[in-house]
Formats: sequence, structure tokens, C-alpha cells
Amino acid sequence: MLTKKQHELLIFIHERLQKTGVAPSFDEMKDALDLKSKSGIHRLISALEERGFLRRLAHRARALEVVKLPENLEATASIPQSPSEEKSFSPNVIKGEFNLTGALSSKEETGASEVAHLPLYGRIAAGTPIEALQDPSSFVDVPPGLIGSGNHYALEVDGDSMIEAGINDGDTVIIQECANAENGAIVVALVDNEEATLKRLRRKGESVALEPANVAYETRIFPQDRVRVQGRLVGLYRRY
Repeated sequence: MLTKKQHELLIFIHERLQKTGVAPSFDEMKDALDLKSKSGIHRLISALEERGFLRRLAHRARALEVVKLPENLEATASIPQSPSEEKSFSPNVIKGEFNLTGALSSKEETGASEVAHLPLYGRIAAGTPIEALQDPSSFVDVPPGLIGSGNHYALEVDGDSMIEAGINDGDTVIIQECANAENGAIVVALVDNEEATLKRLRRKGESVALEPANVAYETRIFPQDRVRVQGRLVGLYRRY
């Protein structure tokens, strides 16, 4: 049995596919369901996949296929043709051109591309800090709705110290490149120019605290000249 929100999202996607042949964007889904963040849409889509109602098609932008509808609707609603079978459907996907830091520029993020290609800088500790990451090991494709203006990059989380903030070991976090962030923001912090870690930022006077979201870990406090913000968390990408 589907929850009310799962049911609403499935019907919204189904009706959009029937009308246009293209799945709605995450922003459109969020607005249609009156949700405050796109993370809720990610959870609903994953739940619908697990229950066999939706299927995500690999290597296609915004490609969702409705596999089945609730029993009370199947008799009156037809399942739209899979995007992979629609000859007229040709998504406009382009590869991003990267600047010297390897991050995607705001021009590329807001252009015609249906996916954003972000450099994956490897694994970052959400527990004990690790050596700072610089060179991208690969690239990940994410929905443009996960990012905004500015440069962005991706990191794979290694550890469980941010688990109470909903960030699990193995998750891919989307980071907006910046040199400063507000108190309470989750940031990539570079300590002593050699250790990078993902933590919640707290400032007080001349001190900077890097705060975990797990009671099993301790908050680390540094003089502000030992900590440099390299970006702030703006999204999370999880595979099941």
C-alpha cells in the first residue's frame, strides 16, 4: 500500500509522461507535492522503485518509467510508453566543460543540459579527517535541480559521524564551492592545509568548531587560522 505522498507523486509522474513523454523535474515534483526540499522527492522515488511502481532508466536524463499503477487506477489509466522506446524522445544532454578546479561552471549548470556532470574528488571522512582531496577520480551525473549557481563538486562520504544529519557512509554529497559559510552549515573544512573533513561549522570568537552529528564523536575546536572552508553541502545523492 502506498502512502498519500507516494500515491500523489506516482500519479503526477504518470500524467506528465502521458501528456509530454518526459518526466517532471525534481523542482516540479517538489512544488506539486508542496514539499520543502527535493530530498523528500528522492525518498519518495526510491520507495516507489522498491515497491515496483517506478523504474529509473540508466544514462537518460530525467528518465522515469511508470511500471504499474495502484490497482484502483489500472483499469482506467494506461501506462505510457517507456522513454527508451519513444523514437521522438531525444534528451538534450551535453558534457560539461570544466574549469581549472574541475568544478562545473554556473553557465553549464543553467544551460540546456538535462544532467549536471560533476567531478567526484574521491572519499571524504565524515569521521576522522583524511588527507585533502584535489584531483577528480571520476565524474557523476546529477539532476540539475540538486545544484544552484556557482561551482560544484561531489565527494563520497566515508564514515558515520554525520549520520544524525541524514548523511550515511557511502552517500555522495554535492558541495558548492565557497570560502565561507554561515554558522550551522555543513561544510568541507580543510584543517592545517592537509586534512579534509565533512562537519557542521560553528564559530565563536577566534575559534572554529567542527561538529559531528553523531554522539559517538567529539567536536574538534581549532583556532580560526587553522581551518579553511572549501565548500558547503547543498545536496545528497544516494544509490540503493
